Amino acid sequence: MNRRHALKMFGTAALGAALPVAARQRVFAQPASGPFTLAPIGYAYEALEPHIDAQTMTIHHQRHHGAYVSNLNALAGQYPALKPDAIETVLRNLQAAPDAVRTGIRNNLGGHWNHVHFWDIMTPGGAKEPGTELATAINGAFGDFGQFRQRLNAAAGGRFGSGWAWLVVDKDRKLAVVSTANQDNPLMDGANGVVLGVDVWEHAYYLKYQNRRADYVTAWWNTVNWTKAGANYQRAMT
Repeated sequence: MNRRHALKMFGTAALGAALPVAARQRVFAQPASGPFTLAPIGYAYEALEPHIDAQTMTIHHQRHHGAYVSNLNALAGQYPALKPDAIETVLRNLQAAPDAVRTGIRNNLGGHWNHVHFWDIMTPGGAKEPGTELATAINGAFGDFGQFRQRLNAAAGGRFGSGWAWLVVDKDRKLAVVSTANQDNPLMDGANGVVLGVDVWEHAYYLKYQNRRADYVTAWWNTVNWTKAGANYQRAMT
């Protein structure tokens, strides 16, 4: 998303910011009807400030995530296996989708899954550092937390154009840092599970950080809910 696009959408975000906190997540149009819905993120849009601003969260959730959901509802009519209770199965078996809809499913189902994960991993109120089990695994895989953080920062900063950086449990049940382009995610490449991920599309940070992706990623670490990350790790290891 370029600067002109961001400014064009500013008015909608400003409207949401003027409302009481309890109402802010309810003032958005649901995507086109179908099996997929755009759920609230679970906390107020301004809850991650000063690290991620309310205007960015509003636009990111309502417009960008909402667009993926609308597109999925259109695609669901063309591919019956595309259902809310089969998201990960479809992502892990994209080759089973017909050629005519495969790219659309890849982009939009990937975008939907990625954003559900992203909102969840930033839920306020969790642990501020990894629990014992995850911390031990991080130290074993990367040497220590500092080296792990450097690896993830490098993956986020080194992703050319739009994409994501992830901490995953790979198919051998080992922790790894990976990066994916666009709205791809590690499940498409056979990862056992995702522990956490950071969105490095420009629309995730441009209003506050402009082209300073490194500053955004540095600030994003302050939003990570390590209780959620630990639960993701345990699920991926089962």
